[in-house]
Amino acid sequence: MSPHESDRRHFERQVSIARPIIIILALLAVFDLGPSRQASRSVSFLIGYLIFSLLAILVEDFFQDRDWHVPLVIDLLALALFIYVCPSSVPIWFPYLFFCYAAGSRWGFRFAVPIAGLFSLTIVLVSAARTDMQWMRVVSWLAAIVATFAAGAGVAYLGERSRNFASQNEYLSHITATMQVDQGLAESLRLLLAELAIYFHSPEALLVFRDADLERIFVWHLKSGESERLIPESLALARSDGFLLDDYDATLCWNSLEGPGAGFGWDRRDGHMLKILPRLPGPTQQQFSVRSFISVAFDQGGKPVGRIFLLNGKEGGKPYTKDDLTWLERVARHVGPSLENLFLLRHLRARAIEAERSRISRDLHDGILQTLLSIEIQLDVLRRRVPTGQEQLSGGLTSLQQTVKNESAELRTFVTDLKPVRVQSADLVDLMRGFAERFRNESPLALDLLIDSAELRAPDRVCRELFQIYREALNNIKKHAKATHVVVKLSQDDSRLLLVVDDNGEGFSFAGRFTGDELDRLRLGPISIKERTRTVNGVLTVESNPGHGARLTIEIPLG
Repeated sequence: MSPHESDRRHFERQVSIARPIIIILALLAVFDLGPSRQASRSVSFLIGYLIFSLLAILVEDFFQDRDWHVPLVIDLLALALFIYVCPSSVPIWFPYLFFCYAAGSRWGFRFAVPIAGLFSLTIVLVSAARTDMQWMRVVSWLAAIVATFAAGAGVAYLGERSRNFASQNEYLSHITATMQVDQGLAESLRLLLAELAIYFHSPEALLVFRDADLERIFVWHLKSGESERLIPESLALARSDGFLLDDYDATLCWNSLEGPGAGFGWDRRDGHMLKILPRLPGPTQQQFSVRSFISVAFDQGGKPVGRIFLLNGKEGGKPYTKDDLTWLERVARHVGPSLENLFLLRHLRARAIEAERSRISRDLHDGILQTLLSIEIQLDVLRRRVPTGQEQLSGGLTSLQQTVKNESAELRTFVTDLKPVRVQSADLVDLMRGFAERFRNESPLALDLLIDSAELRAPDRVCRELFQIYREALNNIKKHAKATHVVVKLSQDDSRLLLVVDDNGEGFSFAGRFTGDELDRLRLGPISIKERTRTVNGVLTVESNPGHGARLTIEIPLG
């Protein structure tokens, strides 16, 4: 059920229950008039109206799936008839004010106000017609018209405001429910942006988050109607101004960015209108084809960390209004804690994975590795005790000892790979060279490591994943490729970091050049390397020529 549908049912239920209560109050007011023929007609009419109101509760429950206007239309006709049969204006005020409230909540303030004005005029004129015409009473009649109209318009406004408030609260609850930790960050953000795009009738939505720990900016971009998993774009902190992250306190709307543009905005701290509106830089406008937008900041831990954008106007070419911007600002404040939980969970999961890998590594090192080492020593002792002439038994023990030794080496390598590596950009080159040296000592393969720069400038997380990819690629080649020569090249420019691993082994089971996404669809390629490349928003390309080697290219954007 949509928030609007739930809100409609809620208010129609309120109106249905309030109707008989108001009629009973009108009955009490009629009884207070004393016995008369007109009073008896009013009582009869109100009893019939009361029976209708009770039946309306049952009927509206039956037709709750329809946009049911009939009861309110009957209220309108009943009010007109009651004005005619009631001898006093006092009882009329109860159904009049009830109808104004119901019309305001059901049809809106703008529609309810003219009706309130018409009925207030009618009520006073009918009352005036039943009394002697005296010019001295004209002022009091005019005051009565104004007071009656003001009361009707006031409750109509209250009805609309109550409806809007309940609708907004319902929507906030609905949009918060889209962000569940069990469905992950990417899916939660996709649902959030999709709901915002639908509610504001915008073709595109954007969420930008500045991650201080990773020293990166992550951008999630959704086009209305898309249902695929969102993959964020990772940008350098230098791009902060491109998404107004250098001016978090500006709440902005640009309905046109052409020429001088047309927009408005205010400082979210004090609500004062901005005389000079920040604008998106040209490259960002071109990258996302931005023609217009509204944008607000969201907080975590009391500090702004990102922005929500709705791009390229509303459906039908309608401009964004101040009400749209105010409401989006309220939504951003409301979803801030939920977003904080999602991003915090992502960090906790990463730390939990590292902690678990460390625990498994320690358990394997202190457990089975020590057992295998003990078995290898005992086998060596037994082999030495074999009498001369028992070559077959000695050879079997030697082979078994070598098998245990090889498995121990494999397991030791696995344990080493499990340990989380603390890599900083300043240490990456030295770590790669150190691993290359160990690789040459432990393997017959020839390895050439070519690094263009001794100093790399990249976030520590990128360097850590890149080193893991490099280490895993070499281990895979040693185990499976049957290669004799490996060449690793690492280079960097202003926009990217490039790692190429080239070997002359047997290659993969497929031939050709494929990206990581294409390999996923074919269920081919190195799984771990594909996943690590994605975590840093990199692009993996694999070229394979069975029998003649393979090449892995990992390109990681830095700008």
